[in-house]
Amino acid sequence: MLAGMSQWLTLSRAAHLLGISRVALQKRIRDGELPSFDGMVDAADLLRSWPQLDLEDSGSFEKTRAIREDAFARRLRERVLPSQEALAQRLFTQGQELAELQRTLTRYHALFEALRARLDAAPAPAMEDLARLLDEGLARAISEPVAGADAAALDAMLRVMSAHVTVKPSGREFFVEGSETLLKAALRAGLSPNYGCGNGNCGLCKARVVSGEARTVAPSDYLFSEAEKAQNHVLMCTCTALSSDLVLEVLEADAPEDIPEQRIVAKVRRIDALSADVMRVHLQTPRSSRLRFLAGQRVTLGIRAGVRDGSDVHGEFPVASCPCDDRNLIFHISRGDRRAASADFSRCVFDDWIKVGDDVSVWGPWGSFVLEKASVRPLVFVAVDDGFAPVNSLIEHAIAVDAAEAITLYWASAQPGGQYLPNQCRAWAEALDEFSYRPLATDELPAALAADPALAYSEVYLAGAAAVVEPLAAALLAAGVPAAQIHVEGL
Repeated sequence: MLAGMSQWLTLSRAAHLLGISRVALQKRIRDGELPSFDGMVDAADLLRSWPQLDLEDSGSFEKTRAIREDAFARRLRERVLPSQEALAQRLFTQGQELAELQRTLTRYHALFEALRARLDAAPAPAMEDLARLLDEGLARAISEPVAGADAAALDAMLRVMSAHVTVKPSGREFFVEGSETLLKAALRAGLSPNYGCGNGNCGLCKARVVSGEARTVAPSDYLFSEAEKAQNHVLMCTCTALSSDLVLEVLEADAPEDIPEQRIVAKVRRIDALSADVMRVHLQTPRSSRLRFLAGQRVTLGIRAGVRDGSDVHGEFPVASCPCDDRNLIFHISRGDRRAASADFSRCVFDDWIKVGDDVSVWGPWGSFVLEKASVRPLVFVAVDDGFAPVNSLIEHAIAVDAAEAITLYWASAQPGGQYLPNQCRAWAEALDEFSYRPLATDELPAALAADPALAYSEVYLAGAAAVVEPLAAALLAAGVPAAQIHVEGL
């Protein structure tokens, strides 16, 4: 390969390669620290900008090395490696790219030889110097290593192991690992595609393949029309990516009003005490009936109180988990819920009326306490006591989609140690360079927010008792934070 030939990578590929966020790459580009061209970066420039990162220590390299070392383990073949058909297709595509590169180099070599022959025929001494210069240049091109070649080689390996999917018209991107379905990979990456049953029956997750190839990996009862077949439609819940690069035309939910109301029955999977006053309730939906919701939204939970009085008990609670796992719904239920409409349900949880295996009706989702999709501002989350539940969902989603350059979490509690998931918050701060966690007492919160200059140019999300968060929102507005950047969930 010729010396100096650029090894161009897309931003998503580069981030995937080095195990860092796409947002971090974009910030370097905006700050003028990393050159880019048409949404691409040169592998050599990438490594110069991150000299502290060793490819052999990156998460992506470790992952591919584990795949290579354990390639014959049945569990790994089934869950991590793509299918043999996908591997063959992706290797074939890379072979075609290599063949085209070889043809290009052959044409350059022929041009070089023609020029060398003409120079040899010219008697002038100057022509001899020029011929010697060409010979030396060709020798250097053959012998010197190509800048960024290691990064390009690792990227080529990752392109075989994981497919890159671009969604139209939004331009969002995600990676398909192994033989997972397009829907599962999209949800894991924080996207909000339209879908229903998740098992190939309803047809709501239809997508049109614009370029690349997809392959069916699960059975389906849905029948495509002749027009849909001609337009190359597939079901995201039953197909995976066959080619290394796939472009799909997908309907996505952009706002809460895009999510339909749903009624499903889930089962209690687990109940844990997070503190003396907060219980974590884990519900699991049927495989054929999953809950679509946006991070930060609420649902209504209902049970039959049974032998106590035979009545139905309902309560409205924010979903504390990320939409990326739509079957497993997590709720943080507080003792003596301050909301009269939800207090009876909370009492049932703490009085052990609800058992593992019980049916719980789920109705929703509700609310507009969701991330501003179009915003690229830093994110500041302010949780007061159990207001952490919707904030947890928002943070997990923001991390999944690289939604911000910086995330700050203030978690205030009226009781000492009232932050009932401190280890999780500290783990976020340790794992993410741009994540800051500040546990506070409730009476310390107003002063802490007043002293934070970043609030004026951040999206600020406040959740907790309405009597606490609404005055905080008014104070931020009076301090000059634009109203459009303040989002409040009064529980």
